[in-house]
Amino acid sequence: MTQQELMQRIEELKRQKGAVILAHYYTAPEVQAVADFLGDSLALSVKARDIDAPIILFAGVNFMAETAKVLSPDKKVLIPVAEAGCSLAESCDAAEFAAFKAKYPDHKVVSYVNTSVGVKALTDVCCTSSNALQVVESIPAEQPIIFAPDRNLGGYIREKTGRKNMVLWNGACDVHEKFFVEGIEALKKEHPEAKVVVHPECKAEVTALGDYVGSTAGILEYCAQSEADEFIVVTEAGILAEMEKKLPAKRFIPAPSSCGKRCNECESMKMVTLENIAACLESESPEVQLDEATRTAAEKAILNMVAIK
Repeated sequence: MTQQELMQRIEELKRQKGAVILAHYYTAPEVQAVADFLGDSLALSVKARDIDAPIILFAGVNFMAETAKVLSPDKKVLIPVAEAGCSLAESCDAAEFAAFKAKYPDHKVVSYVNTSVGVKALTDVCCTSSNALQVVESIPAEQPIIFAPDRNLGGYIREKTGRKNMVLWNGACDVHEKFFVEGIEALKKEHPEAKVVVHPECKAEVTALGDYVGSTAGILEYCAQSEADEFIVVTEAGILAEMEKKLPAKRFIPAPSSCGKRCNECESMKMVTLENIAACLESESPEVQLDEATRTAAEKAILNMVAIK
């Protein structure tokens, strides 16, 4: 099938089955084009919970589809590529994290939404890159914290809050780890008027260069509101498709990665294609299945986050 034929087939299958497609900003542009909703991982999972549809197809990596299932246990949640993992989530094995947690019995656990359902089940309250600061600040200053899994986001929040009693799990995102100071500084020389927008999963020396540091949704909002015409974008390059679509009069320049061309893209996100989306809808598989006790514990950690005002 041609790309257009595949897109038409996907639309037919969605109508036949009452299915809704959620796609993350980091997926390929053609995948984003067939999505009913586009966003970052937690916002999409909340959308999955709130929409009236029996089938949710999550175009993203496996922890995202798990999170959607945690919040929508009565819906069929599909993921086109079950083996599409997340380097950050995979850097925090649930069994290893349980042993780490046992060393700090008086600590509350704050874990980033980019974790497996098993790690969420060991968590007191989840957070996102956009609300991590708010979540940590909601916990009394004298209460020690374990922050997992991202050492860069955790370090950024620890610096912002001055929380010296915050222990960090040593995990990171392969894509965000590879952005480097020299590459951004070189782009700044070429584009001196450009604003630098950085995801907090980057290293501290990289976030220090940012005119704005925040989540994918936050970066989009900042660029929309800024009077600047050019932006150096220091996060996964898939977000550029939505930026260019929403803000066609502005220019977005992807920051280079230390390992060369295309390393600023998440390989797992790019595993999702129109072909496997169509096949997934046809067969209604792979389907996300979760142990109910684990799901319930993970849901509590997410709802604890949602309850923070």
